[in-house]
Amino acid sequence: MKAGSKYYPLFEYLRNLSQEALGESETSDEPITLTFQHIETLLGDTLPPSAQKRAWWSNRDSASALQAGAWVKAGYHIHSVNFEAQTVTFKKFQAEYIIQRLGEDIVWEQNAIKALRKHMGLTQAKFAAEMGVRRQTVSEWENGVYEPDRSTAKHLALIAKQIAFQP
Repeated sequence: MKAGSKYYPLFEYLRNLSQEALGESETSDEPITLTFQHIETLLGDTLPPSAQKRAWWSNRDSASALQAGAWVKAGYHIHSVNFEAQTVTFKKFQAEYIIQRLGEDIVWEQNAIKALRKHMGLTQAKFAAEMGVRRQTVSEWENGVYEPDRSTAKHLALIAKQIAFQP
C-alpha cells in the first residue's frame, strides 16, 4: 500500500489498530465496525458509488481493487457489510498453515512455501524473483502440482533461517 494512495489512510488506521492490540497483554481478535462516514472522514473523500455494492467490499487484493489492499495489507478481511446501516465490519485475518517437519527440518511442500512467502509479505511474482524461478513455478508449488527439487528446498531452508521463519 503506497503512502500516496487514496486508501492509504484506511490502511494506516487499521494497521495502527493492529499495532495497538500487539502492545496489549492480549491480542484483540474482536471485529471492528466502521461507518461508511467514518471511512470517508479517514479518506478525506467520499466513497465511490460502487461502494454501495457487495463486490466493492471483496477481499481480493489486486491492481483493480486498490481499496481491498488497504484492509488486506493491514491484516484484515471484510467480515460483513450492512448497506442499510452503512457499516462495514473488519475482522483480523490470520491464515493457518499446517507445516510438516522431518525432525527439525521443514518439509518444503505447498503449505510451507505459501506460509514462507506470506511471512515475507511477497506476491508470487516477487517471491519467484527472489527464488530465481518463474511465477508459475511458485504457483505450481503452492497448488501442489510440483514440489521444489532438493537444491531449491535447501535454498528455501536458508531463506527461512535468515528471516527467522518459525512456523
